[in-house]
Amino acid sequence: MSFLPLPPPGTTPVRVLSIAGSDSGGGAGIQADMRTMALLGVHACVAVTAVTVQNTLGVKGFHEVPSDVVAGQIEAVVADIGVQAAKTGMLASSRIIGAVAATWRRLGLTVPLVVDPVCASMHGDALLAPDALGSLREELFPLATLVTPNLDEVRLLVGVDVVDEASQRAAATALHALGPRWALVKGGHLRSSDRSRDLLYDGADFHEFDSPRLPTGNDHGGGDTLASAVACALAHGYTVPDAVAFGKRWVTECLRAAYPLGHGHGPVSPLFRLT
Repeated sequence: MSFLPLPPPGTTPVRVLSIAGSDSGGGAGIQADMRTMALLGVHACVAVTAVTVQNTLGVKGFHEVPSDVVAGQIEAVVADIGVQAAKTGMLASSRIIGAVAATWRRLGLTVPLVVDPVCASMHGDALLAPDALGSLREELFPLATLVTPNLDEVRLLVGVDVVDEASQRAAATALHALGPRWALVKGGHLRSSDRSRDLLYDGADFHEFDSPRLPTGNDHGGGDTLASAVACALAHGYTVPDAVAFGKRWVTECLRAAYPLGHGHGPVSPLFRLT
C-alpha cells in the first residue's frame, strides 16, 4: 500500500493528539495510537484519560484521570506544540467528555477531530459509564469531523441493530443526525459476512469501503488503529473519504500482520510498515 509522506530528518513532523486511555497490555488505547502514528511518520501527543488494568484476556479495572488534568494536557500540547488533528478513544465518564468538549471550544480548535466512541473493550468490559452516552451524543459529537463506532457502539448510541445494508444506512443516518460532519459505521463485527464493509455518510452521500474479512483472532486495538490512521491522513490534508479509505487499507494490513500475545486476543500490528 502507499503510505503517508515521511518528514525529512531533522524537520518537524505532522502532529496528532490522542485523547484516550492507556492499555497496560500495550495492544489498544494510547499505545495502539502511538504505534500507528509513529509508523506513519507522525509525532503523537497524548492526553491520558484513564489508566486501565488489562491484558489480552480482558480489562480488570481502570482509574480515571481527573477531568481538569485531562483538560490541562490538551491545553499544554496545543499551546506549545500545536496539532493538525486529534482523535478520542476511551473517555470513561461524562465529566471527562464534558472537559474535552469545553476545552476544545475554549481553545477555538478547528483541526479535524475523529471521535471513536469507545464504550466497551472487545471482551465486553465496560469502558464508559452508562450515563455518559448522552454526553457523547450531546457534547462531543457536534464537534466531531468524523465518528467511528463499531456495531455494538451503534446499538448503544442510536438503538439500531445493524444486520444488513439497509440497517447500516439507517444507523449512519441516525448517527449523522447527532451532529458530526461525517459518520462511519464499521462493519467488522458483522460476522455473518465474509466481507468487512464500512459505510461513510455526510448527510447527502454514502461511501462504501469494502475488504475481505481476515481469519484471525488477534484483532485487539483494531478500532483505535483505524481511527488513528484516519486522523493522521486528515492531518496531512486528506479529504474525509480519502482518509477513511487510507485508514481502511492500513487496518486491513495491520490485521494481516497481527500476532499472538499472552493467552487471549493478540494485537493488530503496524510493524508490517518496517518490512
